[in-house]
Amino acid sequence: MLKLIVRSVNQFANSQTIGGVLLALAALLALVLSNSPLQPLYDAFLSARSEVRIAGDWLVLSKPTQVWINDLWMAVFFFLVGLEIKRELLEGELASRAQALLPAGAALGGMLVPALIYAAINSSDPVALRGWGIPMATDIAFALGILVLLGSRVPASLKIFLTAVAIIDDLGAILVIAFFYTADLSLNMLLAAGAGVLVLLLLNRSRVTAVGPYVIVGLIIWVCVLKSGIHATLAGVITALAVPMSDGKGGSPLSRAEHALHPWVAYGILPVFAFANAGVSLQGMTLSTLTQTVPLGIAAGLVLGKSAGVFGASWLLMRFGGAKLPDQSSWLQFLGVCVLCGVGFTMSLFIGSLAFEGADAALGTQVKIGVLLGSLISAALAALLLLGPSRQPVKN
Repeated sequence: MLKLIVRSVNQFANSQTIGGVLLALAALLALVLSNSPLQPLYDAFLSARSEVRIAGDWLVLSKPTQVWINDLWMAVFFFLVGLEIKRELLEGELASRAQALLPAGAALGGMLVPALIYAAINSSDPVALRGWGIPMATDIAFALGILVLLGSRVPASLKIFLTAVAIIDDLGAILVIAFFYTADLSLNMLLAAGAGVLVLLLLNRSRVTAVGPYVIVGLIIWVCVLKSGIHATLAGVITALAVPMSDGKGGSPLSRAEHALHPWVAYGILPVFAFANAGVSLQGMTLSTLTQTVPLGIAAGLVLGKSAGVFGASWLLMRFGGAKLPDQSSWLQFLGVCVLCGVGFTMSLFIGSLAFEGADAALGTQVKIGVLLGSLISAALAALLLLGPSRQPVKN
């Protein structure tokens, strides 16, 4: 069983490497365009409006390109995240208390400490304080991609640990978005979305194993959630949780959907999201820009908060909770992976767009600066630790 888990994680991590490279290239392209004579063209692309009409004027959705990407395309990403969470909870690294103890505690510490650091730095500014959730997230594509690029110096057990932490991290981010980053709520649309959820449950209870009906109902829920004031991407998670794990014949509709969807998300949706959200003008940037409370809070939360939270919670669980250091890993390697959790690119940018939606555009720029700076520093420090002098693995 352990060999099967290791092989699956290695395959997953290897696929994430290409996705991570594409993500980085898309972000770099956005930065280049934002600081070149082509900036007006880049801005025009993001602000170009398109609309969808259903039954004439019964339902009209008119949004700029960037909003379509963040609301619709990212709902597909969250659908994949929901599938991964359900699989891990039912038969993966989170299926038992013993397996889930270390990554769950590490993820919790890695969410709380960064948020507290950000809040402490921005406590005097109520508007800036809204961004407390930004440094809580780990970007699984970037982080796992870096681990794979480091090769055999990183044991498979640490890849499994990082994957589990990042998945729990995503679940925490989903809850934060649901409860803290919502607009004014529409009761009618929430009731309509609730009816859609009941249909999903009925499909599941009726043992419908085809994924298509779940997706169709999920699209209807997406529209209702979009109109309700709750962020529409949550419809993707709700839909994913209803997809059956088994078809009763030895197959898994959930796994089939996950494997079919993963390349589209890793190689298409996430790079496009990075291209649409990572563009920031560096013109006129000075040291004082970097030390403003928002970028400083985000960068400090990612670099210091993530590493301290993940490592500190893990140490406490190993010291007092019976958890063990991942097999064949040293404390130096484990610290390196904890620092790597500070790479928070995709989800951090996404939460930042929600936290300061409708606020001064300068805050959006500061979010991007803080996320990029914190993620780059975390990646560099993690690589130094993981490529450092070889230490004898700890025997559990």
